[in-house]
Amino acid sequence: MAQRFEATRRRIPKWQDIRPLIGFRRPTGDSALTRCASVADIRALARRRVPRAVFDYTDGAAGDESGLSRARRAFADVRFDPRVLRDVSVVDTSTEIFGVRASMPLILGPTGFTRMMHYQGEAAVAAVAAREEIPYGLSTLGTTSIEDLAAAQPTLDRWFQLYVMTDRGYSKELIDRAWSAGYRTVILTVDTPVAGRRHRDVRNGLTIPPQLTLRTMADMAVHPRWWGNLLTTEPLRFATLSSTEGTVADLISRVFDPAITLDDLDWLRSAWPGTLTVKGIQSAEDARLVVDHGADGVIVSTHGGRQLERPPLPFEILPEVRHALGDSTPVVIDGGIMSGADIVAALCRGADAVAIGRAYLYGLMAGGEAGVQRVVDLLREEMQTTMQLLGRTSIQQLRPDCLR
Repeated sequence: MAQRFEATRRRIPKWQDIRPLIGFRRPTGDSALTRCASVADIRALARRRVPRAVFDYTDGAAGDESGLSRARRAFADVRFDPRVLRDVSVVDTSTEIFGVRASMPLILGPTGFTRMMHYQGEAAVAAVAAREEIPYGLSTLGTTSIEDLAAAQPTLDRWFQLYVMTDRGYSKELIDRAWSAGYRTVILTVDTPVAGRRHRDVRNGLTIPPQLTLRTMADMAVHPRWWGNLLTTEPLRFATLSSTEGTVADLISRVFDPAITLDDLDWLRSAWPGTLTVKGIQSAEDARLVVDHGADGVIVSTHGGRQLERPPLPFEILPEVRHALGDSTPVVIDGGIMSGADIVAALCRGADAVAIGRAYLYGLMAGGEAGVQRVVDLLREEMQTTMQLLGRTSIQQLRPDCLR
């Protein structure tokens, strides 16, 4: 005879039953930032928190922006080849970048006009890099001086990014100041002989510093915190350049030298006693050339798709560069990196480290130093998880056989 079950009995809930279910907690810090689960989420938050022209300057690329979208798609199309039944309880993400230990194979790359994104600017980025024990590159177009950054973060692995200017004497002065302030690496950027055509900046009428027009004053109403910080802190200006008026393209046309050649690399190699890397390499042939002329390493980069329209994809040409230079020359890659899985993919493809710009600037726009920290935390967590699920526990194990 089948057993008969009674219907579920109803009862009045007691407080001790309800209390564990209440999820309310006292807010701590920036709750919107804490809820961001990815760099894409932080990008969306940044878009809401800064003026459109500022966000578009950071987010945009050259022409139809296909170079950037293709770079991101190249990472998205990666297929890993995981191994299972391996002990992945402990993962070591540390590595050496140009002979100096870093807690992970990540460089916070040089970006211009950084205090335009958030009033804390380079100081916020450098603080996170020093705390996380990863390198940070200060740009020629930075808004914090070489000396001030060094004084604020004396233990930071400081790099200085150089554009060769028409005034070679001033370029020499900048690298001398960097060496005296304890910077160990110079990044020579070679993909900007002229300014790329960035349509968003033209449409927005972006100038440095931002001009007060009817449009920008209307923008104050929806972004009062950003404008308040801009107007109540030190004026937004370049720390190493005196002529700053006009658009980005105007500035590059006035200051940068479009006649830069390998002779200038030879000059820089003779003038700089530290590590020298060349950023903007887009072919194996050029990688070999710059190393033959004294570069200690290369950064395979298309300036984040911000210069040449329809550029090659750094992720695609990376194996060619790796093969051309062998295993002894450091190869860094940037462009399109938005997750820890992207970092792992780049290392498997042949990079020794990656550099990011937009990704941490999204964090800076979204929440200053805390936003940059959130981005680095997410990248580290995603990288560790990806390595564990791949069955790899160290950077040295990330090789081409990890990819299908």
